[in-house]
Amino acid sequence: MSNITRKTLDLKQFMLRQEVLKLYREIFRTIKQVPDASSQYELKSWARHDFRTNQHQTDEVAIKMLIQAGRRSLTELQTSLRLSGVTASSTTSNQKEKK
Repeated sequence: MSNITRKTLDLKQFMLRQEVLKLYREIFRTIKQVPDASSQYELKSWARHDFRTNQHQTDEVAIKMLIQAGRRSLTELQTSLRLSGVTASSTTSNQKEKK
């Protein structure tokens, strides 16, 4: 028997966790579209710091508020990229050209 005991998540906690993970992945996919490497590094550091800072949050309302704030930040980043002329389709085509 293992010394590590894991708390079983109820359905609400499980769904919130999935939502957080989805947001995390989406943020990092969007950051990959940023053309400047130093900006990418800075954004990745910011995102990791925010998620790590709140990883032990257990209050459902607080987690939902953090998810909303994360979505707003993601939307702002996506809008900035769109306005600067960087789009997901151009990034994808550039990756295909490199292969």
